[in-house]
Amino acid sequence: MEAIRLEFQPEIREKVFKLLSRFSPNELTIIEEDYDFENDKEKVHAAYTKLKSGNEKLYSIDEVDSILDDTFSEYDN
Repeated sequence: MEAIRLEFQPEIREKVFKLLSRFSPNELTIIEEDYDFENDKEKVHAAYTKLKSGNEKLYSIDEVDSILDDTFSEYDN
């Protein structure tokens, strides 16, 4: 399948969807755009940059398990 991106004024949204609904799901799939994508992409990129710099503290599964056990035991009483 090929993909294109359409930008249109909100006033014609209904007309565009009506036109596109003439096609079967095998011919056309409408995928709504994720408006948070660019923001999420920037956050992931920033986190990856920090990780690559070597300045981020990483924990093993066992270390996280121990940290969580200690935290839960503090609030257990």
